[in-house]
Amino acid sequence: MPQKTVAASETGDSLLLTPGPLTTSKTVKQAMVHDWGSRDAAFIKIDQSVLSELVHIIHGGDEFVTVPMQGSGTFAVEAMLTTFIPKSGKVLLLVNGAYGQRAKKICEIAGRGVAMHETAEDKLPDLAAVEKMLKDDAAITHVFSVHCETTSGILNPIEEIGALTKRYGKSFLIDAMSAFGAIMLDSRKVTFDAVAASSNKCIEGVPGLGFVLARKSVLEKTKGNATTLVLDLHDQWANFGKTGQYRFTPPIHVIVAFHQALQEFNAEGGVAGRGKRYSDNCRILIDGMRELGFEPLLPDRLQAPIIVTFHMPADPNFVFQTFYDKLKDRGYVIYPGKLTVADSFRIGCIGRLYAEHMRGALGAIADILGEMKVASPKPAKAA
Repeated sequence: MPQKTVAASETGDSLLLTPGPLTTSKTVKQAMVHDWGSRDAAFIKIDQSVLSELVHIIHGGDEFVTVPMQGSGTFAVEAMLTTFIPKSGKVLLLVNGAYGQRAKKICEIAGRGVAMHETAEDKLPDLAAVEKMLKDDAAITHVFSVHCETTSGILNPIEEIGALTKRYGKSFLIDAMSAFGAIMLDSRKVTFDAVAASSNKCIEGVPGLGFVLARKSVLEKTKGNATTLVLDLHDQWANFGKTGQYRFTPPIHVIVAFHQALQEFNAEGGVAGRGKRYSDNCRILIDGMRELGFEPLLPDRLQAPIIVTFHMPADPNFVFQTFYDKLKDRGYVIYPGKLTVADSFRIGCIGRLYAEHMRGALGAIADILGEMKVASPKPAKAA
């Protein structure tokens, strides 16, 4: 029996074709092999470098500050929502996927007023309907949107939404978790008060640190809003101002790895360079999957270069778990679907992945379809 060809990263691990955690470089991993004291001057210098560098990515100048939040990206999103929206506030949530729904749950648990504009997972917000809601409901104080909704991979129109919120004098809050670092978000062109992201997405660090880039003039007014101690962004920021340190134990190794990842991000050309590689990965993936007969969920004009959703094949020989396991055996880890509008699976384009890795994955998929005796990977509607 011929030996399987197994894909591997530069460190010998399987390749993660997922939206994060994702494949990281050998040097990012190596940054974590040392122990650091959280109050040690060397670590504090590294941490300060990370926090200031993140502001540069959005061209935030002196208007913005990075407030780190220990934990996953959702910790940062919840901290942002519950710190920036006061108890008397009301947020208009633009929802077209699971992460918009998660924001709704966060706000409801926190007792914040919620209005919703919901569209299907493969549809953009209706901006005319959003504008009408802003006109008709004077109680709305904030607007929330996900930049790239990884439920489907759709890229939401952040600039247009930002223009609307500015026109009606609302505070704009953004979940840029899977887009930050690969899709430009320029605070000089889009008016927003806070954006949440994390270490383990397009900057290519490891999980464990969320952060919120906050407009200082607005953050200063949020004292007392938070519903929890640990997720209080104002208190975290104020403590940094007094001591230069976290209130509670920070994820030291994650931060040091993130510092290394940011150096590699800058060496690649920042957002432009990182975004181009991911866009190339995405185009190779979509073109190759279409050639094999798979159908992407989204039209190209709505597709972000982060993760691509494909319709599940209708062929009865195609069993997703078998497909997934065979790909994993070859060193490629993908994602199951998360849609309600269609039976699907997802393949990511981000992380330490290059064109040859995407082509390798396509070759493995072609081989597996043959092994599974799948005549056509077309979905039911097109089979």
